[in-house]
Amino acid sequence: MTFLPVVGRELRVAARRRLTYWGRALAVLLAIVIGVFVYLANYRSGPRDFAESLFATLIWLATLYCLFSGVSFTADSLSEEKREGTLGLLFLTDLRGYDVILGKLAATSMSGFCAVLALFPMLAMPLLLGGVTLGEFWRVVLVLVLTALFSLTAAILVSALSRSRRKARAGAFFLLLSFGAGLPAAAGLILLLTPSHRSALAEHLLVPSPFYALVQAGDSFYRGGMRHFWWSAGLIHGLTWLFLWLAALVVPHSWQDRPAEARGQRLREAWQNWVYGDAGQRKSFRARLLGVNPICWLAARARIKPVLVWAAIAIVAGFWAWGCALAGSEWYNEGVYFPTAILLNSMLKLWVASEAGRQFAEDRHSGALEVVVSTPLSVKEMLRGQWLALRRQFLGPLLVVIAVELIFLAASLERESFRAQPINPVLWLAGIVMLVADVVALGWVGMWEAMTAKKPNHVTGKTIVRILVAPWVLFIAIAILSAFLLEDAPPPSPLNWHFFVGLWLVLGLLTDAGFSVGAAVHLRRSFRTLALQRFAPTASPLGRLFGRPFKAIRTRV
Repeated sequence: MTFLPVVGRELRVAARRRLTYWGRALAVLLAIVIGVFVYLANYRSGPRDFAESLFATLIWLATLYCLFSGVSFTADSLSEEKREGTLGLLFLTDLRGYDVILGKLAATSMSGFCAVLALFPMLAMPLLLGGVTLGEFWRVVLVLVLTALFSLTAAILVSALSRSRRKARAGAFFLLLSFGAGLPAAAGLILLLTPSHRSALAEHLLVPSPFYALVQAGDSFYRGGMRHFWWSAGLIHGLTWLFLWLAALVVPHSWQDRPAEARGQRLREAWQNWVYGDAGQRKSFRARLLGVNPICWLAARARIKPVLVWAAIAIVAGFWAWGCALAGSEWYNEGVYFPTAILLNSMLKLWVASEAGRQFAEDRHSGALEVVVSTPLSVKEMLRGQWLALRRQFLGPLLVVIAVELIFLAASLERESFRAQPINPVLWLAGIVMLVADVVALGWVGMWEAMTAKKPNHVTGKTIVRILVAPWVLFIAIAILSAFLLEDAPPPSPLNWHFFVGLWLVLGLLTDAGFSVGAAVHLRRSFRTLALQRFAPTASPLGRLFGRPFKAIRTRV
């Protein structure tokens, strides 16, 4: 028998796939664009300073990409096979668990991994400019490769344990987020709020984090203690093999349907009753919401959804109470207010982005949406039902978050240092306005992406990129270009806080208005057409590149 036959086949398929080559080209093009803006930001600096800034920018962005690449590439690889009933067919042959796992890794992650490899020559440019040593360059390359493999294997392990697409992607995201940000955050809190003798525990928590390994790869840290870097890199490498071994051990058995045991059946029924209510509660809830809007009932059947949002806010409140108990009056300052507001806003926005198009995307993928559009419901009523479900889940938490931020604003105004700085109340009010605008835009764009995306996995990511990422990319680019062009402007300089806050607010509102209005108009015009067509709508290359929802739709016959 051929060694690793699935891997060999998938590598040959990947070699003929366009995305394998376009992914590498786009990664290099993006690195070049970032290099141009870093150069403009360091125009008057020396070559060494420019090289250090370019290297730092590229490696941190590349590490973020590598850490969460598994969520995009491998988190739904095995769970999709289980849903379609094709995973068991592989084990009717002589294939082993490791054959299937390595084959799925090669099939799903080759294009993404090639994009990471394509960045390494760009990372060598600062080496030629003298801002980075040879040892630091190779240590960073090692960390990026280990992080990418760690992410891919962790996500495929979650996929081997899951059947639902949503649970697999969410589980992989939170597992990787725990290693990337959760452990460093816990270590920071231990160092901040506990005596110094707990520093050893904090250091142990940092070791499995790829960001800790990246920091320790720098020359200044590596010379001070190279063992920290090698312990971290070795542990990440060991976890990669552990995840791979566990996935190969689990996958031959996870696809089989076994008769439910009595205890397991009771637990599942208890969970089902807690999520949806018992038979009487479900009947009452169905009768009440069907009279309001059937789509609202379809999207809001799980009564646990609003509870989870309130539970997340309660966890943040519990963290606040813990900080107040340990730090006392020192806890009440802007250094805590702003991070708390950013955490609450980001949590709500990401949650809305994940829920806005979920129901439409799943129904469209399964074919259930074709049945829905055959009913007498109008398109307006369908969209209204989805908005009612989102309002039921997020309106209360949104109002609470706005009230909390207004309290933070009032508390900040009481401080003498804030009275002389009008930027702070402006920032608070602008943040609240952007929170509401982003939530509305995420709802419309999420529904539009659910109707046009080729795969349900891409809906949330595309929605986040358009509404949350694009304005920040534009803001950074315009801010750098403005600083470069107006650097020699006579005083007073136009590049003050009024300019930057106004630029951020205007770009955010224009992005929200443009995408949400376009999505709303085209949803009302083309909802039934999109729901009934078998394949995703096609668009021009520029339309696919910029993701505009304003292109004419061409239905495939």
